[in-house]
Amino acid sequence: MSLMRFPIERRQTQPVRIGRVVIGGQAPIVVQSMTNTDTADIDDTVRQITELARAGSELVRITVNHESAARAVPEIRAALDAQGCDVPLVGDFHFNGHRLLTDYPACAEALAKYRINPGNVGRGEKKDSQFATMIEIACRYDRPVRIGVNWGSLDPDLVVRMMDENARSAQPREADQVMREAMVESAISSAARAEQLGLPRDHIILSCKMSGVQDLIAVYRMLAERADYALHLGLTEAGMGSKGIVASTAALSVLLQEGIGDTIRISLTPAPGESRTREVIVAQEILQTMGLRSFAPMVTACPGCGRTKSTTFQHLAQDIQTYLRERMPEWRTRYPGVETMQVAVMGCVVNGPGESKQANIGISLPGTDERPAAPVYVDGEKIATLKGAGIAEQFKRMVDDYIETHYRAP
Repeated sequence: MSLMRFPIERRQTQPVRIGRVVIGGQAPIVVQSMTNTDTADIDDTVRQITELARAGSELVRITVNHESAARAVPEIRAALDAQGCDVPLVGDFHFNGHRLLTDYPACAEALAKYRINPGNVGRGEKKDSQFATMIEIACRYDRPVRIGVNWGSLDPDLVVRMMDENARSAQPREADQVMREAMVESAISSAARAEQLGLPRDHIILSCKMSGVQDLIAVYRMLAERADYALHLGLTEAGMGSKGIVASTAALSVLLQEGIGDTIRISLTPAPGESRTREVIVAQEILQTMGLRSFAPMVTACPGCGRTKSTTFQHLAQDIQTYLRERMPEWRTRYPGVETMQVAVMGCVVNGPGESKQANIGISLPGTDERPAAPVYVDGEKIATLKGAGIAEQFKRMVDDYIETHYRAP
C-alpha cells in the first residue's frame, strides 16, 4: 500500500561510467561517501570502505595526499577485491596530484575516478601544466574526472580578476554574486580545458560545493543552465548532528526537486567514535523520502503525545528500523523489491489503524487507558491482534514472514 507519487523530471545530463556505476543520463542518483582514515593505513582504510559499502555507499572517495597513500591504493583495491567488495574508489587529489599520479602508475590504475580541485592544482604558470598532467593521465587510463570546485579553495587569481572586472563595470554586482559566478566559471572553464586536452565529455562530472544553503542552490541552478555535464551535489562542511543533516537536506532537496543532481554526498562531521556510515544513511533517506530511490524498508512511526505515555512503541519502532537496515545487505540479493516495503509502528488508536492500513505491514499499539491489544494490518487488512509482553518479537516474526512470502525471488 502507498499513496500516489508525483514523479520528478530529471535534467538530462551526460552519463558517466565509473567502474560498475553509472552517473548521469537517467541513471538512478548515486550515493557516495568518503573515508576519514589515513589512507596509508591499509587495514583501517579497507575496514572503513567495506563498512561504507555495506551501508550502501556506491562510490567511496579516499584521500591520496602523499607517497605512502599513493603506494597503499593498489593494495587497498586488492584487499577489497579479495573480500568481494567491488565498490569503485575515487582518488581525492590536492596540490600534488600531478606528481603522485605520474610517479605511482599503479595508484592511477587502481582508482576508478579522480577528483581534481581547480583551486588546488597549482599557482601561476604551474597551474595549467599540472592540471594538464592529471587530465592526460586520466585519458591514458580511461578514467573519469570530477572537477570539484570548493568555496573554501577557489582559485584566487580567478576571483581577483572577476572582482576587478566587476568593480570597473557600470553596474557592479554584489560581492557574493561575483563569487558564485566565479565558482561556476572555474568549473565550466576547467571542464572545457579538460576536453581540449582529450578527456571525453562523458568522462567529466562537475561540482561547486558551498557551505551556505542559498549559495549552493543558486550556484547549481547556474551550472544546470549552462552545461549538460553530470553534477555531484553536496553541501560542504555541513556540520555536526542535526545541523548538518538539516542544512544538507534543505539544500539538496530543493535541487533534487528541480531535477538537478546525479550523485550526492552528505558531508557530516561525525561525533567522536561515531560510525562514518551515518552520512550514507542520511543520503539514502533524502532520496527515498523524496520518492527518487528505495534503499531499505521505511518505518512510519508517530511522534507520541499524552495518549502514549508508554515508550513501547518508541522502542519497537527503533528496534524494527535497526533490524531492517542490518538485514538489508543479505535481503538485497534474496528478496528483490524489499527495499520498497513500508512498515508502520503506531502508538494509539487516533492514527494507528489508518497509518497501519496504508503500510505493507503495520501495528497499532495501545495508548494510555486503551484496551491492551495491538491489531496488525497487512496490505490494508487486519490479520491479527497481538497481546502480552512478547508483542515486539511476535511482530518482528510477522515482518520476516511478510518478506519471505512477498519478495522471495523465483
